[in-house]
Amino acid sequence: MKLQRKTKLLSSAALALVMVSGAVNADTIRFWTTEEQPERLAKQQEMAAEFQAATGTEVQVIPVTESDLGTRATAAFAAGDLPDVIYHPLQYALPWAEAGILDTEAASEVVEGLGQGTFAPGPLAMAAVEGGVASVPVDGWTQMIVYRADKFEEAGLEAPTSFANVVAALDKLHNPPEMYGFVAATKVDENFMSQVLEHVFLANGVSPVNYDGAAALDLAATTEVLEFYKAIAEASPPGELYWKQSRELFFAGQAAMIIWSPFILDELAGLRDSAPPTINDDPTSSELASKTGIVTNFSGPSNPDGAAWGDVRYFGITNDADTELAMDFVKFSMDEGYTQTLSIAPEGKFPVRRGTADEPEKFSEAWSKLPVGVDRKAPLGDLYEQAMINEIVGGLDVAKRWGVAEGQLGLASKMINSQVINRVVRQYIDGEIDAAAAVTAMNEQLSAVE
Repeated sequence: MKLQRKTKLLSSAALALVMVSGAVNADTIRFWTTEEQPERLAKQQEMAAEFQAATGTEVQVIPVTESDLGTRATAAFAAGDLPDVIYHPLQYALPWAEAGILDTEAASEVVEGLGQGTFAPGPLAMAAVEGGVASVPVDGWTQMIVYRADKFEEAGLEAPTSFANVVAALDKLHNPPEMYGFVAATKVDENFMSQVLEHVFLANGVSPVNYDGAAALDLAATTEVLEFYKAIAEASPPGELYWKQSRELFFAGQAAMIIWSPFILDELAGLRDSAPPTINDDPTSSELASKTGIVTNFSGPSNPDGAAWGDVRYFGITNDADTELAMDFVKFSMDEGYTQTLSIAPEGKFPVRRGTADEPEKFSEAWSKLPVGVDRKAPLGDLYEQAMINEIVGGLDVAKRWGVAEGQLGLASKMINSQVINRVVRQYIDGEIDAAAAVTAMNEQLSAVE
């Protein structure tokens, strides 16, 4: 990243000096956050207080409902009244940069100042603009294949890191009703199915968009995706399946594999009373967690490198900001205050910055020790082996989403939301159409999405 601005960010030593001196000033910046739940908001306010104690700059933490964020930001931009910093999801990074809402130069300088090499490459690539990044990556999570590692080991199976390994496991472990090989998402009108399918398509290198817009799905590679999804659907229970049934069956010990978000990790370990494991008579038991493995990056035959489906959040510095103060706040939140930032919800906030140049694993190690859970608390590092922790964090290195690299995230999102892919895939797995007809139908219907 080539830097244009010459502003010097506050160093750790400078922050410490300010704290010792007790210097204060009347500077105030505004911070919009979509983490508006009371407990999460309180943690952000604590971090803002720490920043004020260190620098004398007050941070007004302003909660904004995520569904309102786009319209609020557009209105504030038109009025010249944007906040200084916005915590926002991936889908706004590039469009806001293009619209002039974000100061990409400031964000790029923060990343460069912290050390570009200390960030996971996937989140940086998702927000890449000419000369740097649109926003500073903060945290993220990757979708996971959650599987019964104990059953895989007993059967001499390789971890489900590829289509072939998953299908091999189905052959050995599918024994309904005692054990279903998989619980595939089949409920067409659930966003869960859309999310799972995007992950599976990405794994085989298939995308409905390119740099010019809509792109025809490759027949051979898409057929491989369809055949794989039919295999896992046929190894699933009958009915309209989504996240609810997949969690329930896995928790009951009746599923060998599911696809889920990391928000299942604390529940697996018996830390949430509203979603207890039922594999034994103790709903607070961590037995199931000890028998579980996860895969974040998996591959299809046409894409040996595979892919992870990632959701990433960013700090955007706006063009209405008090730029230097905003940069200092973001740097603090990603350095001295980064562990506090991750503590807002550790089970769903994987560190996109693993450490510093001097301590490369500093933040990953601190994150693994943060308590997770609702009704009971325990660090992820106490619940899962280090190799699994490494897999969880490592997924962000290769995290992808349709349309990001091509600058077509908006179009890809519309295609996903249309549920065309869900409907056609369901027709295929139900035997109503063959693979060639399914690919033709998807291409025709997706090309009409604008």
